Amino acid sequence: MYTYQDLIAIPEDDAKRRMDFVRAVINQHKGSEQYKVAVMGCDYNAKRNITIMLYQKTLRKLDGREVLDKWSPNHKTTRNFFSYFTTQQNQYLLGNGVTWNEESTADALGADFDTQLQRAGKMALVQGESFGFFNLDHVDVFGLTEFAPLYDEENGALRAGVRFWQVDDTKPLRATFYEEDGYTNYIWNERQDIAKDEQQGRILKEKTPYILKLRTTEADGTEIYDGENYPSFPIIPLWANEEKQSELVGIQEQIDAYDLIKNGFLNDLDTAQIYWILKGAGGMDDTDLVRFLERIHSTKMASLDDDQSAEAVTVQIPYDAREKLLERLERDLYKDYMALNVDEIKGGAVTATQIEAAYEPLNSKADMYEYQIIKFIKGILAVAGID
Repeated sequence: MYTYQDLIAIPEDDAKRRMDFVRAVINQHKGSEQYKVAVMGCDYNAKRNITIMLYQKTLRKLDGREVLDKWSPNHKTTRNFFSYFTTQQNQYLLGNGVTWNEESTADALGADFDTQLQRAGKMALVQGESFGFFNLDHVDVFGLTEFAPLYDEENGALRAGVRFWQVDDTKPLRATFYEEDGYTNYIWNERQDIAKDEQQGRILKEKTPYILKLRTTEADGTEIYDGENYPSFPIIPLWANEEKQSELVGIQEQIDAYDLIKNGFLNDLDTAQIYWILKGAGGMDDTDLVRFLERIHSTKMASLDDDQSAEAVTVQIPYDAREKLLERLERDLYKDYMALNVDEIKGGAVTATQIEAAYEPLNSKADMYEYQIIKFIKGILAVAGID
């Protein structure tokens, strides 16, 4: 894991080593466990349960080989638990925005600060960590899937970081390297039909201060005459919780179990769990039986001799056991995430005490989350020079 100390070990004037270091930071970050969990969190938040999407039904042949089951249905429906939970938690705390003692504070942070704060919160819950960049008069938000942080080994503070993006594998990799005294832009293009120096990367823009001072004259027009930086590093981390991990951790397995059971139930309903009993077919070996079943699956018909017959037997699908298990998993998901299940309080005879009790887990979770939000806002205000 690269840290801020690895950066300061490289001389400021060694542009080639610094560029190679930035690329190494990106590669190390994309291979880290935190990045992989963040990507998985984004998939589940986008209603793409990767476990169920990658699941393939198989059959075992007589020779022991496992092959894809091409005949029976393979539904891949997903429940939107994770996005529902994170949206509920985030909007419960941040849905009404921030109230400031001074109106000038809101003006200094930009008209869309509340929106950006909600984006940062949602990213943190989904990915485990997000970052707010105070950019002169507004705040920009990065996620862990696009920003590689460099923390100080001595005090744990964020001291530098690399924001990176790439449209696809055939397009150039772009990066902005943020340091306390400015930022530098880089580009790498790995296509084989271009010059080697282009493949190795180059500086698109030399290190530039964060705050540029401009002046305009009739003779020269507008020009930059000076630049300065913030009193501290202008990018502030926001974690989802004290464990500094995505809220997907701990409930992913239950979401997977729910989706797998539900889709297995759908698949069984489609096939109705039919078994075949062949009469007068004692001379058929295992290979002949498999061929018979394959023909039934592919053409929906089969030919038999006059002294043979086939009977389809339907086995009753175990409905009650699966339904109870799905209900249990859903209850456990709400409890383990400490989310509010509105189904429990929407009845007409529910008392105010019961409603208050139903909200208590969400209140507790939002209180813990609020400490992370307060720490993040204080960091932004410190960079902006606001008390």
